[in-house]
Amino acid sequence: MNKYLALLIVVFMVSCKPKAIVTSATVTEPVDEMKAAKIIDNHYSNKSDFSTLYIKANARYADDKQAQNVSAEIKIKKDQQILVSVRFLGITMAKASITPASVSYYEKIKGTYFEGDFSALSQWLGTDLDYSKIQNMLVGEALDDLNKGRYTKILLDNLYRLDDANNGNTQKSYYFNPNDFSVNKQEVTQKAENRTIQIAYPERVAYKEANLPSSIEIKTAQPKGKSEINLNYNSVSFNEELSFPYSVPDGYKRIIIK
Repeated sequence: MNKYLALLIVVFMVSCKPKAIVTSATVTEPVDEMKAAKIIDNHYSNKSDFSTLYIKANARYADDKQAQNVSAEIKIKKDQQILVSVRFLGITMAKASITPASVSYYEKIKGTYFEGDFSALSQWLGTDLDYSKIQNMLVGEALDDLNKGRYTKILLDNLYRLDDANNGNTQKSYYFNPNDFSVNKQEVTQKAENRTIQIAYPERVAYKEANLPSSIEIKTAQPKGKSEINLNYNSVSFNEELSFPYSVPDGYKRIIIK
C-alpha cells in the first residue's frame, strides 16, 4: 500500500449546525510587534470546549501518479479516541481507530490491516506522529505543545511566524493569524531526508465550542515525489453521544512494520 495513502487514512482520524462565523486566513491590516511567548499565550487562550466532535468531510488525495476523491466521517472523543471511516460512492474503503496508545486501520482494496503503536507507524511514514498531533491537526491547533519549546519570531506576509530554535535535523515553523492567533499554516522539514510537510488552514469557522478549520491543505514533498491532501468539512456537530465501533473484516492480511 502506498505510504501516503496510509497517511491519508490516518489523517482522516476531524442535523443542525451551531451558529458559526466564517473567517478568512488572509490578513491585510498592519501587524504589531509581539514576543514569541505572548504569541504562544494568545494561541492557547483559544480554548476548545467540547467533549466529542463529529465531522462529515470531502477529501481529495493526489500524488505524481494518481488522484482520488473520497468522503469521510470523523468522530473525535477529545484526548481519548479518533475514529475515521473513508468512503467511495458510499462504500467504506478504509477505517481507522486511533487512541493515545495505539493505531489500527484497514483498507479494502488490498484487504490489509495494521495494528500497532505510533513508533512503528512514524518510522514507516517518515513522519513523527502521536495522538495529540493528529487531533491538533484536525482541529486546527499547533501540532506540538509550544510551551515546551524555544522559538524565534519574525513577521512574514502579515503573519507571526515562530521557528523552532532547535538546530537539529527536524525544523518546525508555525504561522499565526494576528487577529485571533489561530494557526494559519505549519511546516515540518527534515533536512537530511529532504522531506517537508506543510499543513495550511485557508478558512476557519468560529463556533462557540471551538475555532475550527473549514478546510485543510496538506502538502508533502520528498525525493520520491510530492503529494497533496485537501479536506473540506461539510458539517460539524459537538457534544453528541457517539459510538466508536471498529473491527477488522475476516480474511484481511496484517501488515507488519519492521
